[in-house]
Amino acid sequence: MKVTEHIEQANGKTLFSFEIVPPQKGQNIQELYNNIDPLMEFNPPFIDVTTSREEHIYIQKGDLLDRKITRMRPGTVGICASLKYKYNVDAIPHVLCGGFTKEETEYVLVDCHYLGLDNVMALRGDAMKHEQYFKATKGGHQYASELVKQINNLNKGKYLHEIIETPYNSNFCIGVAGYPEKHLESPSLETDLRRLKEKVDAGADYVVTQMFFDNKKYFDFVKKARNIGITVPIIPGIKPVAIKRHLQILPQVFKLDLPEILIREIEKCKDNKEVRQVGVEWAIQQSKELVAAGVPVVHFYSMGKSDNIKEIASKVF
Repeated sequence: MKVTEHIEQANGKTLFSFEIVPPQKGQNIQELYNNIDPLMEFNPPFIDVTTSREEHIYIQKGDLLDRKITRMRPGTVGICASLKYKYNVDAIPHVLCGGFTKEETEYVLVDCHYLGLDNVMALRGDAMKHEQYFKATKGGHQYASELVKQINNLNKGKYLHEIIETPYNSNFCIGVAGYPEKHLESPSLETDLRRLKEKVDAGADYVVTQMFFDNKKYFDFVKKARNIGITVPIIPGIKPVAIKRHLQILPQVFKLDLPEILIREIEKCKDNKEVRQVGVEWAIQQSKELVAAGVPVVHFYSMGKSDNIKEIASKVF
């Protein structure tokens, strides 16, 4: 079922969903299941599965180093299929511009279609670690709006090199990212909102926001999005602070602000156990306010751990 259909059938009730990362190569998928199992009691209608772009590694060959491309966390589509049939839940693969040609993207989408996956999350992705700015893969997309257009074209039977008229075309529901505090590369929030509008105009069906810690920024973001004609559901993304280093890591990586009151509470903590509890309590209050405001879904960034997400969900859903 499509994300938009889940929202419509909820009749105004706020839904619970979360995002996971695939295990690293060589790890057992059972650990992933162990983290998902405790969250299934809250009946998530869908689960997002992230995709890793390529990274460069160097392999010693005699006196020389040979540079090779690898993916540390492959298996997104396979994991989605596993989740769909293990938990009877809609699993949503993240599809990236970075690291994929248009042809490779088409093959991934065809695989998703054959597996009965109804939703995809279309993202540009980040720059590689050695790059200052994002660069499109040769033969790939530079912008998420271009990726959305390719997916939307596929839904209409328009493949890259041919048009196939068939009643069995894909019918993906397309999600995209929104940034309440603007994307780190955007010169302003208004410019970033125009880029979001381009993605919606290209065929995006819903938006999931980057994490934020001040609900006012989400509400202001939604209001501004509506004012420029973005009418699709905008789902808030929440991540509980778990360790003290998040005070530096989150603003640095995601270019977001943490409320001063939250910073002070974390700074008073003696250890990460106390930090985790502060993060849980903050996320509970955030989530309750969002639910009271009637948001369609509260989406949690679990990052592979479920204990704090379960504690939050048990107080909210």
